[in-house]
Parts: sequence; C-alpha cells; structure tokens
Amino acid sequence: MLIYFVRHGHPNYRLDCLTELGRKHAAAAAERLRDAGIEKIYASTHGRATETAEYTAKLLGLEVVPCEFMREISWKSLSDEPILLGGHPWNIADAMAAEGVTLTDTDWKQKEPFCKSHLAGRVTLVEEGIDAFLADLGYTREGEYYRVTKEDEHKTIAIFSHAGSSSAAIAHLMNIPFMQFCGYLHPDFTSISVISLPNRIGEKVIPRAVLLCDSRHIEGITEEG
Repeated sequence: MLIYFVRHGHPNYRLDCLTELGRKHAAAAAERLRDAGIEKIYASTHGRATETAEYTAKLLGLEVVPCEFMREISWKSLSDEPILLGGHPWNIADAMAAEGVTLTDTDWKQKEPFCKSHLAGRVTLVEEGIDAFLADLGYTREGEYYRVTKEDEHKTIAIFSHAGSSSAAIAHLMNIPFMQFCGYLHPDFTSISVISLPNRIGEKVIPRAVLLCDSRHIEGITEEG
C-alpha cells in the first residue's frame, strides 16, 4: 500500500480555510495527484485540510473521509507560563541545532520545553491514531514494524492534513524522533510525502519513504499569477 501525505494549501488560519493562493496550491496538487492511482481520500477535519482534499477528490470522483486524529497538533504552553519560542517545534529545532543540542533524543517528550507544552501529548495522539488507522487497514504495529494481517482493500490512499500532524505520523512510521524530523524536513504548502508498506500477508514489514516533502508543483505560483 502507498500512503500519500499531503499538507494543506496556503491558509487563512483565523477562518480555517484556504486563501486564494491556497486554492491555487490545492488545484496544482490535485493535478499532480491525478495519475497517482489514489483510491481513497482522507482529510483532517480542519477546514483548510478538508478544502485542499476536495480539489483532488473532485478531480478523481472520490469522497473525502474525515480523519479526526490527523488534526493539527498544538504546541501552546500547558499553563500561562511562557515557553521557549512559543513552543514552535521547527523554531526550537533550529535553536537546538544552533546550540549543538542533539535532535535524536528519543526521550524528548519528557524534557523542556516540550514537557511544558501540549506538543508531546498531541504527537502521541497522532502516533496512536495512525497505528489504529493502519491496523484497520491490515497493518498492525509490533515493536518497530507492522505485521500485515490482510490484503489491501485500496492499493493507494491519500491523507490531507498539516505540517505538524503529518510530520508526527511519518516520523512514527519511520521510527525517527519527531524533533529530528522537524529539524531536517520542513513541509511546504501542499507538499507531498509518500510512504510504502509492502503487502506481504503474515510478515512484519518496514514502512519505507518513497518521497518526502516534495512541493515542486507549486513552484512559481503566486496570488497574481
């Protein structure tokens, strides 16, 4: 099975919808995905993700299935106490690199500033959510890998979501600490990542990256052009 993870287009975060530029991004992503063989489309229940997904769904004649666990993660403080860089994981990753602090720590959730924000809990919800989602599709997590329990109902699916939730899901599938993923990969608007899960019944399989954070389809797109 192939899983296409697609970030939403340029958004109006306040209204939780796409801007005019974001709608151009979504249309370009749909054209990019036209011949990908996608058979089922899921989307975060945030408006900006669902709206992006609808462009591809309309082009392919498919419906958009709500995917609650892929809603965007939060990194706000658990209290009124300010936290480093507002808790923003990509900014913190840059700050950690500048200080020479490792991004490969598997215990990052228990350490500051992450233990003082919603980030660790929300990333855990995405990790648990993607495992439950895959188990329903016939891929049950065992340790670092996934045991295949049934044949694919759909060979290729797409999940439209967000920079944070898609990064959390992909990092979990590949057994990479979330903060390391944030440090090395910055998903642009409608960036596409593809993960492959071999359908070998009864075996444990390794999720493999086919493509990560590719946004070539929106190069040169502007609000004016």
